[in-house]
Amino acid sequence: MSDETIVGFLVNGISLSPDSDESEACSVVASELKRAGFSPARLRFDIYKKSVDARKKNHVQLVYSVAVRSADDTAVALPKKLKYSVSPLYRQTVKIERGIEKMSSAPLVVGMGPAGLFCALMLAEEGYAPVIIDRGDSVTERSRAYERFVRDGILDTECNIQFGAGGAGTFSDGKLLTRINDPRTSYVLERFCDFGAPKEILVAAKPHIGTDLLTGVVDRMLQHIESLGGTVLYRCRLDSVRELPDGDILAKTTKGDLRCSALVLAPGNSARDTYAMLLKNGYMVEPKPISVGVRIEHLQENIDRSLYGDFAGHPKLGRGEYHLSDTSSGRGVYTFCMCPGGQVVAAASEEDSVVVNGMIRYARDGKNANSAVCVSIHPEDYGGTAEGAIAFQRRLEQGAFLEGGRDYSAPIQTVGDFLNRTEGSEPTVVQPSYRDGRVRCGSMDRILPAFVCEELRRGLVSFDRKIRGFASNHAVLTGVETRTSAPVRILRSDTCHAIGHERIFPCGEGAGYAGGITSAAVDGIRVAQQIIKRFAPQDQLFIAK
Repeated sequence: MSDETIVGFLVNGISLSPDSDESEACSVVASELKRAGFSPARLRFDIYKKSVDARKKNHVQLVYSVAVRSADDTAVALPKKLKYSVSPLYRQTVKIERGIEKMSSAPLVVGMGPAGLFCALMLAEEGYAPVIIDRGDSVTERSRAYERFVRDGILDTECNIQFGAGGAGTFSDGKLLTRINDPRTSYVLERFCDFGAPKEILVAAKPHIGTDLLTGVVDRMLQHIESLGGTVLYRCRLDSVRELPDGDILAKTTKGDLRCSALVLAPGNSARDTYAMLLKNGYMVEPKPISVGVRIEHLQENIDRSLYGDFAGHPKLGRGEYHLSDTSSGRGVYTFCMCPGGQVVAAASEEDSVVVNGMIRYARDGKNANSAVCVSIHPEDYGGTAEGAIAFQRRLEQGAFLEGGRDYSAPIQTVGDFLNRTEGSEPTVVQPSYRDGRVRCGSMDRILPAFVCEELRRGLVSFDRKIRGFASNHAVLTGVETRTSAPVRILRSDTCHAIGHERIFPCGEGAGYAGGITSAAVDGIRVAQQIIKRFAPQDQLFIAK
């Protein structure tokens, strides 16, 4: 639900050398419009989007879209004859419709990932004084818990990369790229900037904040929620829910019972005990396709050279990124969550398991590039049940723990060994970044199903044809990547409440309705809009500050 108003137009596809100043894109558009009969003096020009076209690595271009508005904010007609494509420019605002059903208790938001955060943010700003809880801790305490895990191998199963303020995305890559076409996306990016994200995310084709900056953004969002009368509770795990005769919900947590008139369930994709609780109590939960695989690491300078040729290292291009896929076998293998200049991180949330993910700082200044290389897994591969999906993931994670030596070291294998079905070659050119090198040589074939390994081998060879050196003998694989998406979907209605449970609202990636930071945030806003559309705020709970 959003309102769109045409406020100008976009001129798309202006290609310039990386050596050009971006203001030249605006000058090109101004000249074109002058030829079409427009007066540039009456118009305002701004860079709207910027991307890299590296299809020809010795002719790399920056491609711009330029927003054109009238200088005095009056209506401006779309030009009809330009050599560039033109499209309307909309001002998009999130639409709020207010309900009249009274709340007797404040809404409760379970989970501080992007879905829960943005849901709670909108509820707070509209006067609903939500309570937001998470089983994990603040971003500061999460950082300390992760540092202990890296240094000492001491895993806190309640506070780690998966659980705590900001959710899994905060301690991974901070990528905001999404392929959903939803007007709320612009709102999400603007709100991130309101809380300290760099303004460049508004124009970058692949917006990125970075873990080091995103932690501060998350902290400021939570402080803002509290300043509007909301309540933030850390180390507060939801254990069960009970629907009361008067319509309210009693949430049993590790910090006592919490009564609410609406419960937003935004648990993240690793809350397996929450899934088990819902299944036990008869909620409609269905399995969904997932992906599993490994992390691959290369030298970032080699990726830059393969993508950009002589332009490698150009300051306006940044670090080279890729997204690769191959579906020729009918199943599909693809790269996911590519982290230029990043590191492979320890993402376990259960004892005796090893899980990997990727993380980047804003500067993207690490020596290695890494990404997940994953294979599509269909429900029939794990028995077609929600329980089967979780068991499938867990079995691979426990296998990686065993292969890594039972001390949370990760199993690694060079690409050369993996493709040749050998093992034992120590890394040389590319040094693994997981837990500062706490890894052990092993075999992915002993961890992953045979069909997954065969798909990975086929994919690596395929990707090497697209990026020279991708399947280099020196590249390193680290296992295992299993938390690419939620293994289940908690079914909900068109108004976002769980089927058969009118005051419980499944939300975000963990509920099966998103696939990344931005899409999860969008879903959180969508759920907040539905709650606001139905309920009036409990006036006495709102304290304006």
